[in-house]
Amino acid sequence: MNTTSASPSSHGPLTGIRVIEFAGIGPGPFAGMMLADMGAEVIVIERCSDIRPNSPRVAMNRGKRSIALDLKTDSGRDAAWRLLATADVLIEGFRPGVMERLGFGPDAVHARNAKLIYGRMTGWGQTGPLAQAAGHDINYVALTGVLDISARPGQLPVIPPSIVGDMGGGAMFLAFGIVCALLETRQSGKGQVIDASIVDGVAALSALVHTLRGVEFWRDDPEHNFFLNTSPFYEVFECADGLAITLGAIEPQFYAELLQRLGLSDVDPIHQYDSRQWPLLKARVAALIKTRSRDEWCALLEGSDVCFAPVLSLEQAPRHPHNAERGVFVEVNGKQQPAPAPRFSRTPARPPGAGTHAGEDTDAILAELGYDAEHIVRLRNMQYASL
Repeated sequence: MNTTSASPSSHGPLTGIRVIEFAGIGPGPFAGMMLADMGAEVIVIERCSDIRPNSPRVAMNRGKRSIALDLKTDSGRDAAWRLLATADVLIEGFRPGVMERLGFGPDAVHARNAKLIYGRMTGWGQTGPLAQAAGHDINYVALTGVLDISARPGQLPVIPPSIVGDMGGGAMFLAFGIVCALLETRQSGKGQVIDASIVDGVAALSALVHTLRGVEFWRDDPEHNFFLNTSPFYEVFECADGLAITLGAIEPQFYAELLQRLGLSDVDPIHQYDSRQWPLLKARVAALIKTRSRDEWCALLEGSDVCFAPVLSLEQAPRHPHNAERGVFVEVNGKQQPAPAPRFSRTPARPPGAGTHAGEDTDAILAELGYDAEHIVRLRNMQYASL
């Protein structure tokens, strides 16, 4: 594990790990952000063509440094190789074959740095009939069957964009794979390639659903599946003020408490899973919820065992007392960001800061790599000549 040239503010469980991230979009940068939050030194290699005057800071680049290199030039490739010689991890998110064409494929990199962990992030994976096809989050989630299980009866499926696929199935599994490989290399002294595919990750995330389906607790027919918004106890309900709350009283004891708190004393909780009774009871619960405002329902149900939470907007969520006390969100330069997760008792994550401007650390990083001032100026002028 590299311990040189670490950022002075770096702390956290991954302090001492150097990550070189080839600039991309979506899950790759988010995985890099997760590693940076946990103390890793993450350096992003940006394309010179992406340098723009007054470019905004990107939240997913928080805790990282940025260097602009033209990898089509000898000087740019030389600087990249110097960086990779000092690195523990490489992250890239191009289509299969792009890094090989640039000259930085796994074989070439491992020939120079045998211990490096080579993290590859794609939608479809490095192999398979779709490997070279374009795609986005919604396509990957669809192919795994996970999009389909979000459908309400008689309606098309809906799933939050980029959260389940790009971030859950992609970035989280790439980061997990990198940490696993870092632990393994302590024993073997050898690096390896991580083929992190969003399709693979989303499929893995559906393990619980497949388990429930295997024991016939999960029904493919939405009308008889309480997870799919058809029951009176697992659903989003509209309140009198047009805002919404959620109920999720799956367990019998929680369902019994929900009926008691809603005043539905005539409903026998023993029939909770008789789906024939759901439509009428759900309509009754929906009408009841519409008699009070969201705040009134919060006062009555929040903190109880009925499995309740209000539906908050992205603006409202940071101000909720629970989120505020735990510091689930942080404010950076007047903008809300999610705080690093998870939390560590002894080596906490670094405090989030503003992301880098593309290429803003180029001179400092080149100096750390051993370039003298004259060479840095010449290199920068060569790289930016076409801008």
